[in-house]
Amino acid sequence: MKTAILVDGGFYRKRAAYLWGKKDPAKRAAELRAYCSAHLRHEQKYDDRGLYRIFYYDCPPLGKTVYHPLLKRGVDFRRSETYEWTNNFFSELKKQRKVALRLGELSDSYASYKISASALKDICSGDKRIEDLSESDFSISFQQKGVDMRIGLDIASLSYKKQIDQIILIAGDSDFVPAAKLARREGIDFILDPMWATIKDSLFEHIDGLMSQWGKKDKQKE
Repeated sequence: MKTAILVDGGFYRKRAAYLWGKKDPAKRAAELRAYCSAHLRHEQKYDDRGLYRIFYYDCPPLGKTVYHPLLKRGVDFRRSETYEWTNNFFSELKKQRKVALRLGELSDSYASYKISASALKDICSGDKRIEDLSESDFSISFQQKGVDMRIGLDIASLSYKKQIDQIILIAGDSDFVPAAKLARREGIDFILDPMWATIKDSLFEHIDGLMSQWGKKDKQKE
């Protein structure tokens, strides 16, 4: 059985940091490879399961200066820890065997800082004044383009060309449903791994199985 593992990168990085804490780029990349490999060994009936390839989907980090309304100055994201970490992480993934990096585009033309809903509510209700706002009340907002499309196209291509027998998708939302339905119609076994996140009950009818690997308290191999 040939298995392709598709990883929603933004989702994986967020869940991995929550479950297993922050790591340097090299260790996070090795962790991702090990996490995917655990799927190949999980069920006894799939002992002959072989990895076709790991497809990792993400976008480049924000690399421009954005004006911060509270600080009243521009913030250069090219000098941020996140910018350097993400680029190094991508470089480490490229070194991993059978890992294909699929990068979308970052629509940063309208990147801006947004005030949080809770802070806005407090201001409107009179519980907080403008002078009481802090940096934690703001977050950067921008759009990623092409990631979901690339996931869908690869699922369709792999399914139509009969290159694999099984797809394992590491993701947490319902955007994949149309592609999953297509793959199943083509006879592909479709497994969803939400990394222990809760999914909607309605999603179960569009997948063949639900399987997360290491839990939050499981011992991890470096």
